[in-house]
Amino acid sequence: MEEIPAMTTIRQRKIFFRLMRYTKPHKKKIFTAFLLLLLTTIGDVLGPIIIKVFIDDYLTPREFPYAPLVTLGSAYLIIQISNVLISYFQLLKFQEIALKIIQQLRVDVFTKVQSLGMKYFDKTPAGSIVSRVTNDTEAIKDMFVSVMVSFIQGAFLLTGIFIAMFVLNSKLALFCLFILPLIFYIMVLYRKYSSIFYLDMRERLSELNAKLSESLQGMSIIQVFRQEQRLRKEFGKINEKHYLAGMKNIKVDGLLLRPAIDLVYVAALIVVLSFFGITSFDQPIEIGVLYAFVNYLDRFFEPVNQIMMRLSLFQQAIVASSRVFTLLDEEEVSPPQIVKNDDNRIEEGQITFNDVSFSYDGQKEVLKNISFTANPGETVALVGHTGSGKSSIINLLMRFYDYSSGEILIDGKSIKSFPMNDLREKMGLVLQDPFLFYGTIKDNIKLHNEDMSDKEVLEAARFVQADEFIERMEGGYYSKVVERGSTLSSGQRQLIAFARTIATKPKILILDEATANIDTETEEAIQTALTRMRKDRTTIAIAHRLSTIQDADLILVLHQGEVAERGTHQELLLKKGIYYKMFLLQNGLVEGMEDVVSKGIS
Repeated sequence: MEEIPAMTTIRQRKIFFRLMRYTKPHKKKIFTAFLLLLLTTIGDVLGPIIIKVFIDDYLTPREFPYAPLVTLGSAYLIIQISNVLISYFQLLKFQEIALKIIQQLRVDVFTKVQSLGMKYFDKTPAGSIVSRVTNDTEAIKDMFVSVMVSFIQGAFLLTGIFIAMFVLNSKLALFCLFILPLIFYIMVLYRKYSSIFYLDMRERLSELNAKLSESLQGMSIIQVFRQEQRLRKEFGKINEKHYLAGMKNIKVDGLLLRPAIDLVYVAALIVVLSFFGITSFDQPIEIGVLYAFVNYLDRFFEPVNQIMMRLSLFQQAIVASSRVFTLLDEEEVSPPQIVKNDDNRIEEGQITFNDVSFSYDGQKEVLKNISFTANPGETVALVGHTGSGKSSIINLLMRFYDYSSGEILIDGKSIKSFPMNDLREKMGLVLQDPFLFYGTIKDNIKLHNEDMSDKEVLEAARFVQADEFIERMEGGYYSKVVERGSTLSSGQRQLIAFARTIATKPKILILDEATANIDTETEEAIQTALTRMRKDRTTIAIAHRLSTIQDADLILVLHQGEVAERGTHQELLLKKGIYYKMFLLQNGLVEGMEDVVSKGIS
């Protein structure tokens, strides 16, 4: 799992400004929201002033003229009702902007994940990636939806309140300015410590998701080997670390959020009351001004408290943003693509490997000087022990990775000169463990290709003889396929995968032990279909069972990343090398092998 950079103040600032770039497409809506916010702030500031006028000009001297009081009361009522209506539309507008921003951010993150190279997925747990796309973007949404609205609204209101306080009594307003550096210091202190704990919490949450994802995918193995208790302990340890990080943050919240701000509020209230108390010895005080100041202090600390309480959400969002942007900045992307060119198309499907070498980590080579040619209509089989490099050849051919040296050619042109979409479109890959998507059988064969007709789907299913079991199902081709096709047998899943591959009409067919999970009866049908599939197509087949590739035009025996032997089935048996020994082991033949080979029987 990649490391997240330390959350310094400079980095937090950069992350925040990067988040703000997502607001650019919404300038008009933001301007409208700010205008509405300004109106509600003016209303909040004018309310206490109207009360102050009523107290000092009418209530204190006990003068109650009808017309001015009705005007004053009507103005106050209109302001309050207008504030309610404007606040509703203002909040609605801000929420709309926030949700649009998060919608775009999630699309960006998901798009980035789709473009990442296989090396990234090799080193990063799936649960960690899921956590970035879901939990972390949700935390950012909370910031835009509630925190930013509170911050902006609070900033407007605080500015308006201080202006009103200076208008009422500039000397007292200056005294009250001492609360600003105190509040700022508390915020800086909170950000410093909470960012550390929130980053720890996010990392632990990511580990929880990774462990949960691993457990769900391997549930059958866990239960068979009775690993439940071990997994519970491992999950419990990670959960305990998450709990401890959360408790540290709660302690910081409990000290630096509401209690510290309440203390500053009490200090400010003492200053105001002391000021009016001292000045009362020299001159009479205006009750209305006192009321307005106390009211403004209440109104001042209300948004401050809201901001401080939401500062925890803000810190969570900054930390979550750091994790999301680390993913967005990931440089381990898929091999570079080129612009589509009519001159670069796969027409025949001839494959040539010229001295190809490859390393996953840049240090240890898993393929060394691999060379071979597969012509259209021919089948080249790859055999060898685990770790010999069979799957690595397939990975390079599909351009999941780029090779270190040498060259891979298709129809005499470098594989790197083909647009990725065209390359993958002309290749059909069938894995040992086929992956089915949630949906219907038809969807899994068609893969939502709008250009593919229902007739082509039926023909593909008949071609691989999958139509028999599909039509026996209650829903036929519209039968539901649950996640990974777990309700279907392994043979049925493989047949659907075959149909999906044939439906695309590939020029190159890649089989990774495609018949390994199929029963004998089904395998016979599949072998018949494979014979038809391989006709006029270049086929690369990884085989563990040698009986399935005896008719291959060329068999490459790989050993420690090199081609140790090559030839047809009979030629390799006569060499009595690695292939010969593998054949003996698989067939349980020890004696009389020379007679078998000499007679050409296998």
